[in-house]
Amino acid sequence: MKPNNILKQVRQMQSQVMQVQERLAEELVEASVGGGMVSAVFTGQGDLVSITIDPEVINKDEKEILEDLVVSAVNEGLKKSRNLMTERMGGITSALGAMGMGF
Repeated sequence: MKPNNILKQVRQMQSQVMQVQERLAEELVEASVGGGMVSAVFTGQGDLVSITIDPEVINKDEKEILEDLVVSAVNEGLKKSRNLMTERMGGITSALGAMGMGF
């Protein structure tokens, strides 16, 4: 493959990556734990947007349980966000691999 063609393809892929990143910033994933007691919402880029806690869970005697639920919801949300990003970027990274630029 000619260097000019490779450079052109790399520029196209850069443009595609930027478009996917912009869309990921607008896509949301939600993780809910404890039967819906705690929910966390993330963008497809992994930014935490909100945490919702069922008022019935708020009890100072069960503070540690609530903290554990929040951590679980955040971790699950991050996992979903990463999976979404991997899914959206999959075509681009596989194209780079086909060009001998494995990622």
